[in-house]
Amino acid sequence: MGKFIQEFKEFALKGNVMDMAVGIIIGGAFGKIITSLVNDIIMPPIGLITGNSFADAKYVLRPAELDAAGETVKEAIELNWGNFVQTTVDFFIIALCIFLMIKAMNSFRKKEEEQPEAPAATPEDIELLREIRDELKRRG
Repeated sequence: MGKFIQEFKEFALKGNVMDMAVGIIIGGAFGKIITSLVNDIIMPPIGLITGNSFADAKYVLRPAELDAAGETVKEAIELNWGNFVQTTVDFFIIALCIFLMIKAMNSFRKKEEEQPEAPAATPEDIELLREIRDELKRRG
């Protein structure tokens, strides 16, 4: 059991795991910011143009059934398509941001990898080296 705990401790304290944990925390906060952006900034003007709030947009499949006293006997069955549209917009904005971030990181990584290489030997260089080798063999 002690070895298991030691292995888990080594795994949990590795740099990659800690980086991943920080990324998950930042990603969760970023998701909340994007959700607020969509719900509070983007969708209200769209709702104004379309005449209703997307958060409340739904299609009623079966209306609620009420008894004589006005109490609900059966709940309404509704397709809440407005909420789905908002969630889809959230997803696409987050996906776009992640794509742009990864693209930027890849371009930085590519620039680091593009180190100038040593020039390749030309046939003249190779011929000169062969002559030097042959002369050293002859002398030696």
